[in-house]
Amino acid sequence: MYKGKQPPNHIAIIMDGNGRWAKERFLPRKAGHKKGVDAIKKAVYTAEEYGIKYITFYAFSTENWKRPKDEINSLFSLIEEFVNKFDKEFKGKEYRINIMGDLSKLPDDLVLSLNSICERTKAFDKLIINIGINYGGRDEIVHAVNKLIENNKTNISEKDIKDNLYINYLPDPDIILRTAGEKRLSNFLLWQCAYSELIFIDEYWPEFDKDLFDRVLDEYYLRNRRFGGLNA
Repeated sequence: MYKGKQPPNHIAIIMDGNGRWAKERFLPRKAGHKKGVDAIKKAVYTAEEYGIKYITFYAFSTENWKRPKDEINSLFSLIEEFVNKFDKEFKGKEYRINIMGDLSKLPDDLVLSLNSICERTKAFDKLIINIGINYGGRDEIVHAVNKLIENNKTNISEKDIKDNLYINYLPDPDIILRTAGEKRLSNFLLWQCAYSELIFIDEYWPEFDKDLFDRVLDEYYLRNRRFGGLNA
């Protein structure tokens, strides 16, 4: 990694390849998702070490309901286990958890666990961890517009939209990373991605570790970010 460089403020991750990782090892898909949770922990610790302020994980999309019911239930169980063990796993770390998405369709027990971890960590700010669950970028924009309509807003600005997103203070991601070789956003942070650096790697998400994090940051530091302007 390039020493002396300003770290990205916010990295967002599409965690792809859990199932393929498991299949290549003749394991059930659940084993891939479980290994993916371990990769989340590694990414969180590395983000803090490098001074990254926000990290966002795409855990379950609005399109993932098309998957088999047993896999969906397994994913929800792993998410609930992760948040229920969060205090023990990251004891003393003062990480904040935010949840992005429409929770109305999720199991009641999972919603209770998610709301509880958000409430318990809301005063912390050492690292802000955002988790997209039943999240979709288009759905988020529709949600924001409907809130504005409910408030009788007619002349809508960009600021109005931003102020009504699921997490209205979340800065746009500097990096959107996708693992497992796919090169698309898949309905992730569509409003926020306007000037994000898109980085794609071939490794599956369960393989993600500090070395791969370094490689992603090395590529980011080589990018010339002009935000529509010219070089100085």
